[in-house]
Amino acid sequence: MYTRKDKNNFKNKAYGIVRPVRPKKALGQHFLKDLQIAERIAETLSDYKHLPVVEVGPGMGVLTRFLLEAGYCLTAVEIDRESVRYLEAHFPALEGRILAADFLRLELSDLFASPFCVTGNYPYHISSQIFFKVLDYRDRIPCCSGMLQKEVAERLAAGPGSRRYGILSVLLQAWYDVTYLFTVSENVFEPPPKVKSAVIRIVRNGRTQLGCDEALFKTVVKTAFNQRRKTLRNSMKPLLGKDCPDYALPVFDKRPEQLSVEQFVELTCITSRCLKAQNNKNHD
Repeated sequence: MYTRKDKNNFKNKAYGIVRPVRPKKALGQHFLKDLQIAERIAETLSDYKHLPVVEVGPGMGVLTRFLLEAGYCLTAVEIDRESVRYLEAHFPALEGRILAADFLRLELSDLFASPFCVTGNYPYHISSQIFFKVLDYRDRIPCCSGMLQKEVAERLAAGPGSRRYGILSVLLQAWYDVTYLFTVSENVFEPPPKVKSAVIRIVRNGRTQLGCDEALFKTVVKTAFNQRRKTLRNSMKPLLGKDCPDYALPVFDKRPEQLSVEQFVELTCITSRCLKAQNNKNHD
């Protein structure tokens, strides 16, 4: 004997109806339901309509709709198979441009030979990783925007002296100008998250070279912020040791959150000089 649920499922399959996607906690899915906010996010890329766009985690396509209406050449990257089926059924204009894949594992250079933009309503638990990946492709991505947890957005946009200023702030702002655009209530999502969200936009700045070794720059920033409440004279000891003569320089009197990107570049050059001196001494 069929139940009403069985009959509805049969009807849906028979007529090709695709039900709304069930939010999955494991994927951090909180579906945006406010169309005005979706439209505002789409507008964050208005200066880049000539470039292809990658949307990360489109879900049921509330943002996708406005990106397509604005005329963007859009590629949707979605890890959730149920969402992929929904998008295929409701957005025929995306035929051949819906990738059932994990954005963090994609080789983006294989997708686009020229510059492109990135946007999305990012899952909270991977939003920082998404921006680290954007950094890896900074020469291909002139603009990235989207919605993420408010606390993370504040961290990305924070400047020196702010308690939010940290590793990702420095590494991102070395190559991008970051703008915190607006805050979003938790009540415009289904299901509502426990925290507020925010929309930001990052735009590639004019820097082509750091002026120091980039790998060492990352190491210096991470080492400094591992003990962010201490002065650099103390927080840099795991890298420079106890007896670095350059500790007498004024920069080591500061805490890491007080340094600008340019000052971190300077600190990296000092660190490089000190490490080379130590290495030469060890080989004498």
